[in-house]
Order: sequence, then C-alpha cells, then structure tokens
Amino acid sequence: MTAHVETHPTRRQRLGTWTRRETTGGILLMIAAAVALVWANSPWRDAYADLSGFTIGPSALHLDLSLATWAADAVLAVFFFVVGLELKHELVVGSLRNPREAAVPVLAAVGGVAVPSLVYLAVVIGSGDAGHRDGWAIPAATDIAFALAILAIFGRGLPVALRVFLLTLAVVDDLIAITIIAIFYTADLDPLYLLPALALVALFGALTRLRKPPVWALVPIGVVTWVLVHESGVHATVAGVLLGLVVPAVAVHGERHGRAHHYADAFNPWSSAVALPVFAFFAAGVTVVEDGGPLAVLREEVALGVMAGLVLGKVVGVLGTTAIVTRTTPFRLPQGIGVRDLLPIGFLTGIGFTVALLIAELSFSDEHFVAAGKAAVLVASVICAVLGALLLRWDARHARTRDMNRDGIDDGDLPLIGG
Repeated sequence: MTAHVETHPTRRQRLGTWTRRETTGGILLMIAAAVALVWANSPWRDAYADLSGFTIGPSALHLDLSLATWAADAVLAVFFFVVGLELKHELVVGSLRNPREAAVPVLAAVGGVAVPSLVYLAVVIGSGDAGHRDGWAIPAATDIAFALAILAIFGRGLPVALRVFLLTLAVVDDLIAITIIAIFYTADLDPLYLLPALALVALFGALTRLRKPPVWALVPIGVVTWVLVHESGVHATVAGVLLGLVVPAVAVHGERHGRAHHYADAFNPWSSAVALPVFAFFAAGVTVVEDGGPLAVLREEVALGVMAGLVLGKVVGVLGTTAIVTRTTPFRLPQGIGVRDLLPIGFLTGIGFTVALLIAELSFSDEHFVAAGKAAVLVASVICAVLGALLLRWDARHARTRDMNRDGIDDGDLPLIGG
C-alpha cells in the first residue's frame, strides 16, 4: 500500500497565485493611490512631497532623479514591458491575429481615443483656455489592470468573450497611447543614443529566440537599453514596450507556449503587485486642500476637460464607433456580445489611471495644472469604475438571447466569467 500524501501550497505559491489574479493589480492600485491621496492632503503632506522629491542616482549618467521620476520612468517600464509582451502575443497568436474578428474592438479603441481627446479640446478651447491644449491625450488612455479587475469582480455570469473584447480594446488603446507618448511627448531627440538602443533591442530579441536564453545577459541589456532610451529624449517607458515586442510569441524549440506568454506570466506579478502600486503611490498624491480650498483644482478647465473626456468621451467614442462599424460594414460584434454589453465596457475604458496620470505629468510644466489633470483622472476613474460596476451587475441580471450580436448565427453555449 502506498500512503496518501496530501500536499498543500507553500506560502510562496499562494502569494504567486494571488499576485497573478486579475483583481490583485486593481486592488493594490486603489490602495496605493488612496494612501498617497490621503497623505498628500494631510497635515504631513510636506513629508510626502519631500519623499517624492528625494533625489537618488548617479549624476554622471544624468540619472540623479527624484523618487517620483524613478517611479514614472523606471519602475513603470516593467509594466510597459508586460504590455509589450501582451501586445506581441495578441498580434501573433491572440485576439488581434484575425483582422476580421479584431476589427470591431480595434476600431472601437480608435474611437475611444479620438473622441475623448476632441471633447477635452472642445472644453479647454471653448472656455478660452487654449494654452493648455497640450493635455489633449490625458483622457485617451485606458488602465488595463484596473478595468479587467472591475470586470472580473462585477462581470460574473457574463460571456468570457466580453473580457476578450475589453482586453483587445484596452491593448490597442495602450498601443495608441504609447505611440502618442513617443511622438508627441518626446523632448529633443538624440539619435546618438536612440540608434544603439534600437540595436540592443534587436540583440535582446535574438537572444530570446535561443534554446536557452541567457538571463545573465538579458537583464543588463534591458537596463542599458532603458538608460539609452532615457538619454535619447524618448520617454524611457517606451524601452519596455520595444523589448516586449521583440520577444517571440510563437512557441519555439518544442515549448508549449510562446515566450511572450511565458515572460508575461513571469513578470505580471512584479507589474501588478510592485510596479503599478509604486507608480500610483507617487503619481496619485495630488494636494487638493490648498490654492482656493478643497477640490479647487477640479474647477480648472484642464480638469473639466479631462473628466468630460473620460466619463463622456470614452462611452460615446466606443459605443458610437461600434454602432457605425456594425451598421455600415460587414464586421460584427463577437459571438455572445450584444450592444447593451458595451455600455458598461464603455465606462470601464474611462478608467484612465496609470497611463493617464503619466501623460498628465508630461503635458504641463506648471505643477498646478499637472495637479488639476491628475485630480481629474482620479475622480473620473472612480466615477467610471462605479458606473461600470453597477452596469455590469445590471447587465448580468438580464436574460440573454441566443443571438446577442444579431448576426443570424446561434451563439451557442459560451463560457462565462467566473463560471
């Protein structure tokens, strides 16, 4: 007889499982942002400002940066590396592989970027504040981690296809936002740094295709690439995206999954449990109790434009573009998804948070307007999260037909979120 041995997961395994959950990143993000916001508006707010402004790093390499800058430029690069890996996976073997199936969420993402930006410009220019039109891209971005966490918690009972639709839309949204950062928020471009950075990116991609990629070489190459991109004038987080995009997504050397999927799985805990909360802690600490009283910054045209763009522009952009595409082209929503499902999805895309906070920092030189943009992102993201959550529960409680996307084909029995 053989004795039955009952194995229990170790503490490290339980921690790893928890950090990989979609809800984890959103929860830690909210906690870090809440702590920063409370501290920055407490009697000890000067201590928060001193911590954020504390400078560390080698000045010889122009890396004597504040902790807040390290969080935005270096720590957040880990998140963007994971975004690059997810983009590569979706483009090669995932939801973006088939243009016909990806067309609706991709075009919805374009509308969800363009309309909020136009709404922002309409508000600030219409109010006579055209000097702050540089913030047009703040309401363009969607926070993948936050949006997927809300869907995972409140979307139980809805088709899994809705998660794929949101993921596709958010990934394309992030790709557009990254491109905007690289093109419109790049300081004086220095090719002498950018060209060797691109060469190292190519070397990184070649090494990840070897049977046994040398980790001892990949990490230093990644770090040096980040330094070179930082010095080139391009925002340093773009280095993370470029490195992620060159990792192979198709399985090589007999592996079960492509290395983009494997690396994303390995780095996701660091991204969701470390990088995003650290960035949120330093980015969300907006002081709103000074300069005219509590929440005075939200009366600025910049803040009004950002909030209108995220809360209204995103919904109108996503739903309006989808309506136009499905009515004027052969493209249809994926099986199991109806128009009513897109209302909560539209609000979830209005959760700007991570990338929106970053763009707010890059848009203005005046700290007052940076604070106004950030405060608006936080308020709008909370509003969109609450409305999206309520509408998801409303959607889940209503009966569904066998042809939600009205393409004349029975949707069949589809897997459900939380099922």
